Formats: sequence, C-alpha cells, structure tokens
Amino acid sequence: MLLNDVTLREASQMPGRDYSIEQKVEAGEALDDLGVPYIQTGFAVTGERDREASRQLASSVSAETSSLARSIVDDVNAAIDAEADIVDIILPLSDSQLEHTLGKSREEAISMADEAVTHAETHGLTVHVSLMDAFRTEIGHLVDFFERFPVPEYINLADTVGARTPKTVQETLDALGESVDINQIGVHFHDDMGVGTANTLAAFEAGVTKADVSVASLGERAGNAALEEVVVAGEADHGYEFGIETNRLVPVCERVLDTLGESVQPRKPVLGEETTTHESGLHTVAMLHDPSVFEPFDPTRFGGERHLLFGGGTGRAGARILIERAGSEPTDERIDEVLSSLEREGPLTLDQATDLAERD
Repeated sequence: MLLNDVTLREASQMPGRDYSIEQKVEAGEALDDLGVPYIQTGFAVTGERDREASRQLASSVSAETSSLARSIVDDVNAAIDAEADIVDIILPLSDSQLEHTLGKSREEAISMADEAVTHAETHGLTVHVSLMDAFRTEIGHLVDFFERFPVPEYINLADTVGARTPKTVQETLDALGESVDINQIGVHFHDDMGVGTANTLAAFEAGVTKADVSVASLGERAGNAALEEVVVAGEADHGYEFGIETNRLVPVCERVLDTLGESVQPRKPVLGEETTTHESGLHTVAMLHDPSVFEPFDPTRFGGERHLLFGGGTGRAGARILIERAGSEPTDERIDEVLSSLEREGPLTLDQATDLAERD
C-alpha cells in the first residue's frame, strides 16, 4: 500500500485555517523527507495561494504532487496551472450526494467525469478519480464506474462522512474485488466515528494499494486516518513500513504540526506526550526490566521517546531498582528514604530519580 498524504489540503478545510504558501511548502518538504510517495498540495481552483504552493512543491520534492479538482474542466485547468503531477478528480456517486451536492443524475455526473478525465489526459496529467460517499453507494454502481473508466491510475473510494466501520469496509471491498482489479482501488477515510485508521488497515488487509492519510488526523470535522497511526499499526501488526523512513516518523510529524501552527492533545495516539509516559509503580518497575511489557510499540523505533516517571506511587520495588542503579545497597531504611524523597520531589524522570537515589 502506498500512502497519499492529504494534510495540506484537508487541514486547510478546517475552520479558521489560513496557511501561507511558505507554511505549505515547508510542511510538504518535510513529508517528502519522510518518503511519502504522494502529496496532495491543495485544491488549485480555490486560489493562487494553493496553486503557487503546488508549483513550488512540484519543483522541490521527489514525491508526486496532486491537486484536487471537481469534475469541471476549469478545475482541471487550475490543476494544470498549478503544475501538479496528478489531478484527483472528485465525483459524487451515492444517491444522496448526487441529489443534494450535485443536483444531477448519475448519468449526468458520469458524463461530467468523462469530460474532465479526458481533458486532464490530453494535457498530460496522471488521473486519479475520487468517488464521494463510495462506501454508501450500491456495489453495482461502483462496478459500472470502474468498467467505464479503465484509464485512471487509481479510483479512490471515499468514506466521505466517516460512516463505515472495518466490517462494512471489508464487505464492500470483498464484493467489489469480485468484479474489478483491487490494485486500481484507493481509499479515503474520515474519522468521525474514530475508526479512520482501523478502516485503512482493513483496506490494507483486503489488498488495496493506496490510502489517503493526514498528519495527526488533520482534516475537516474529526479529520482523516492519521499518517502516524497507520504507519505504526502497520509495522507493529503486519511488519509493513509503507516504504517510508519509519525512524523519522514522529519528528517529521511534529515538524509538520509546528510549521502549520497546529498541536495535538497529550493523549493523542503516537504523537501525544502522555501516550509514551508511564508513572504507575507497577508499570515503571516492569518497564525497567522490559519496556515492551506495557508498550504496544517501541516509540524510539519511530523517532519518539518513552518517559518513565517516579514519584509517590513508585512503590518499594521501584525504589529498590533505583537504589541498585545508583550503586547502593537497597536496605529497608534506604528504600524508605528514597520513597519519602520521591513523594516530596516527584514526579521525576529516570535520570533524576536515579540521582536522587544516589543522594539519599
């Protein structure tokens, strides 16, 4: 599975965001350093800012750049002007989306897509097509679309409102795989029900070969499948690295967030500081022997850090280990002294707690 990072486009659609060209270019170059093969630079028709950021990234990154476009020739022309390698043409296909967002019949929508795809191809762009609300579209309509559009490199199935779970994603992909080439399928999941990453992994297990992700789930509403979560879970459970520099994952994601002026909650999976911080006495004692006892993954494997904290709840076993690490005999008296000091001065890092054990 190849990853298409949509942070620059999706994050721009969050309320109140107004990233500069410089911010978008710096964030895009950071993602390129990570080895992400596709970077969606923006929605070119929205303005010169997105187009100029796309032009600069197209000339400075190794990744293939893509620009989103509606099934409208003018949108495709904007992507051409933005010098994108790929135009990602979006099209509503479910009944409700056709009625309420496009106001056209399915045949009219497909005719629009045909015109836009043909125009993009004649101007030398690689074409991807993203079908809005695809996971709530009848399988027959999806199969028909694949059969009528064999040329796009990928046809992306978008769970536009995050309405599906791994079970229904798997069912849809299994049914679709009976009639179309699974290698032409890409996926785009939103996290409205908290399963964007799980849905992406379900698609990976089904054989899908491209998936949209964003750093820290940045994106409209609850955001998208998180780049860092997909990579860490894929490596931990499948031994699969998605072709990126996994040892730089956390620092690059942090760099992107800093560049865009965004932040994450302390308990955000993978990137949140508290997710790799341990203070419970039971946890820290075990982790001094073997960190994997209370870790799903080694954060240092992805460029992160673990933090063991020691304080009033450390317990006698933890104090004993600290004293031994300090090179002293862990007598009952020494353990009591260290515990008293930890309760008074904690929470302390491992190095600080070891220094304290040396002093007491």
